[in-house]
Amino acid sequence: MCFRLPIAMLSALCVAGCSSEVYVRDGVTDGDTFYLAERALADNDPVLQSWVGYSLSRSTCQLQMGGENPARANSYECELKARRLLVDTWFEMRADDPAVADTYLDDLAAVAANGYLDAYVAHYYRKRDWQIPAHVRTTGFEKWARREIPGHRPQTRIIGSWNYSRNVASF
Repeated sequence: MCFRLPIAMLSALCVAGCSSEVYVRDGVTDGDTFYLAERALADNDPVLQSWVGYSLSRSTCQLQMGGENPARANSYECELKARRLLVDTWFEMRADDPAVADTYLDDLAAVAANGYLDAYVAHYYRKRDWQIPAHVRTTGFEKWARREIPGHRPQTRIIGSWNYSRNVASF
């Protein structure tokens, strides 16, 4: 069984999913509809659910930006908002079970706790056309990161895919 989320509903963060082939162009999945992976509906793993929040936040923002192909829309604000939700969800999940650990999410939580999430996003994910606010300075973050999270590798785990809308059972 496949589930799909119409654009208008995704904007409201209603959850849906679909397991399907993904069309990729230039290394990017394309489409006008974001499909959440089916396993996200059944698996309560804290790491997975943190990334589900990130995926939904980012895809919702992309849809709100609009354009011919929402899958290709991006901005500093979208990425920062999605990473902030990722960290907030991770903090919440860890509060429920302090034994839960994930190297990347723990590093990102430390970045946020030290006030560097905006600089982190600008440093690791910057695109040429992004407009980074003037107050975001990466120099302090870079010094802090070398000392506190040496060898850090940025990650993005999208739990779902973009594809073109088609007639499937709605969730």
